Amino acid sequence: MSRSLAFVLNVPETPQDPEDSQEPSPYDESEVHDSFHQLIQEQSRWVAEEGLELQQRVPGAGALGASGSDRQALLGPEGAPVYSTATLHILASMPSRTIGRSRGAILSQYYSRTVRLRRRAGRPQLRDVGRSARPSLRLYDLELDPAVLEEDEKRGLLVKELQGLTVAQRDHMLRGMPLSLSEKRCLREESRPPRGKRRAWGHRGLLSCCSQLRDSCILASHNLGLALLSGLQALMPWHYALKRIGGQFGSSVLSYFLFLKTLLAFNTLLLLPLLAFIVGVQAAFPPAPSGSVPAFRGLELLTGGGRFTHTVMYYGYYSNATLNQPCASPRDGGQCTPEAGGLPYNMPLAYLFTVGVAFFITCITLVYSMSHSFGESYRVGSTSGVHAITVFCSWDYKVTQKWATRLQHDNIRTQLKELLAEGQLRQRPRRACGRLRQAAVLGLVWLLCLGTTLACALAVYSFSELVLQQSRVSAERDGVLLALPLVVCLLNLGAPYLFRVLATLERHDSPVLEVYVAICRNLILKMVILGILCYHWLGRRVGTLKDQCWEDFVGQELYRLMVMDFIFTLLDTLLGELVWRLISEKRSQRKGKPEFDIAGNVLELIYGQTLTWLGVLFSPLLPAMQIIKLLFLFYVKKTSLMANCQAPRRPWKASHMSTVFISLLCFPSFLGAAIFLCYAIWQVKPSSICGPFRTLDTMYEAGKVWVRHLEEAGPRVSWLSWIHRYLVESAFPIYLASALLLAVIYLNIQVVKGQRKVICLLKEQLSNEGEDKIFLINKLQRIYERKERSRVGRTEEAVTPPAVFTDDWDAQ
Repeated sequence: MSRSLAFVLNVPETPQDPEDSQEPSPYDESEVHDSFHQLIQEQSRWVAEEGLELQQRVPGAGALGASGSDRQALLGPEGAPVYSTATLHILASMPSRTIGRSRGAILSQYYSRTVRLRRRAGRPQLRDVGRSARPSLRLYDLELDPAVLEEDEKRGLLVKELQGLTVAQRDHMLRGMPLSLSEKRCLREESRPPRGKRRAWGHRGLLSCCSQLRDSCILASHNLGLALLSGLQALMPWHYALKRIGGQFGSSVLSYFLFLKTLLAFNTLLLLPLLAFIVGVQAAFPPAPSGSVPAFRGLELLTGGGRFTHTVMYYGYYSNATLNQPCASPRDGGQCTPEAGGLPYNMPLAYLFTVGVAFFITCITLVYSMSHSFGESYRVGSTSGVHAITVFCSWDYKVTQKWATRLQHDNIRTQLKELLAEGQLRQRPRRACGRLRQAAVLGLVWLLCLGTTLACALAVYSFSELVLQQSRVSAERDGVLLALPLVVCLLNLGAPYLFRVLATLERHDSPVLEVYVAICRNLILKMVILGILCYHWLGRRVGTLKDQCWEDFVGQELYRLMVMDFIFTLLDTLLGELVWRLISEKRSQRKGKPEFDIAGNVLELIYGQTLTWLGVLFSPLLPAMQIIKLLFLFYVKKTSLMANCQAPRRPWKASHMSTVFISLLCFPSFLGAAIFLCYAIWQVKPSSICGPFRTLDTMYEAGKVWVRHLEEAGPRVSWLSWIHRYLVESAFPIYLASALLLAVIYLNIQVVKGQRKVICLLKEQLSNEGEDKIFLINKLQRIYERKERSRVGRTEEAVTPPAVFTDDWDAQ
């Protein structure tokens, strides 16, 4: 009877000689990984005794061909390789297949980790412990011996090692174990020291009153932190709303609301220094009113003038002196004289430096956000279409409530739709005739869109010149002030609808490309209009408002543009989504609800944020108005989205959308606003009757005046004037910062290239390792087959007599 060959490592158990026959222990991971190599060596020696030798693998194509032939020879009837029992036993004993397979393997793995922690802490190594107190490599990892140790023994060894660790190390180790909570609790209870030892340790001072007090304080602070975290989440009501939007409408629509949330953070960061160093200080030391203050009529909410002009809302209200108490001099261009013993707070210098520092902080935050977003979107080594990760690793097992489970289910389903749609778009080739026809249509549509943008720009310029020539702005004609913002908002609202109609002729295959093109067209329109308005304010209005406070007029104009933009956004949401849904539901059930316009809504956010940055110098409270506007806009858009819109008909994954939004916010928007403010500070003469710079030729001269005062004060503060002269006025720091920035960008590019090369090499190495494993397994299988055939042949020769002797017997 033939039986399958069993492959067992016969390691003699000789407890009488523990020094010579100690088995390897899991404290050394190299021996675990070398176990398969030891098996092959012993099998090779066993085969050599029978007269067989393993053929060496020939490098190059021959080796690959041999391995391929071996795989072909070992394929079963259904195309799967057929291995013997001993080969399968070796495969099951490999380290890559034992870790994580059973709870005993998990305990053995973490046992080795606890031993390493003990060795780092200066404890005696495991090899110094007796043989009976250490686990066997063969019994724990390879499991080749049928008489394996029970799980309780492994558990006991793990508990002993956990008891030797500190409390922090033990808790950290237990948290990282892939076991259930009940098993972790049992291990924690078992690893606690006995009561006798606790008392002994208590007498030694390890668990004294101080340590108990410390543990109580740590626990109380932990509970307080959890309570504060839950309270902070309660203050962010959009947390659940964002999950719901992502699960129901996908990442493309969710990117708009995430961008809105980012703008809220930027405006809050911009508002805090303005409130602390400009608005709050001036409100604490208000100047004496010049003349009668008009009463509040309600129209100021639209025009921004009237009563608001005599508040901290605008530039003209702020004093031009060192604040000590309310200034009694009128706003006639004179200098306020502070009394002795007052507060030494230079308001012009504080105004200039606070706005500059606030913009610098915003710039640093924008650059960091953009780099972080690039790192997340274009991660080195990331793969597109990670279907397996989405299917097997997306579920959150901490979710217990039914509504949260349904929400997570919808979110994963939407992600899979986006991944599948992205894969289908890559598999759609287009013919040459179709490409030429699409290129012609794209060129025509772009010409029409650029012509529309040019017409809108000419309309804004002509209307601004008409308003400038016909009337001078006065407090009695507040209605005229709304004419230019009304025309600008009408053009900003109507032109994107025309762009959307023209975009239907293009028929892009990719919805991502369609959104990017729409964003580009709307961005060109809004930036051109804002450029014309900036020329109108600083180039035309400054000359015509010599006897008035032109800074207040610019601040009020930006306030009116922001208010009118918010009103038209609400009207667009009401008429463009709600009315369209009602009409489409009554006329045809096939068309259904409209889709959410991502490009138009995102450009409205960028446009509003640009207005805020342009008006910070002339209206320090404009970021507060922007925060209120964004909060209202979030809830209005969320409600309209849930009630009036539907998910995109062609789902697509917005993997790089947030990066594009931040980039557009940084370069065209923030950079343009910074250039506008730098020109106003360095080149334009301030008004002579209002504001903190009323007696200076430029706003930047406030810094020079401060430096002259420092030089006159004495040599002890002369280093401040040196810093201003060589680091602020000189152009060398700008060139140095630019060179350092370029060097950092170059180094990052080289690091990314190196990482990609290393990743490619590692992938190739993993592929080669897989080929090596297949080659070795096939060689082992062939050895077993040859051995089995030789054993069967010897058995048949021993049972059956030779044919020669049979013939001789018959002849006799």
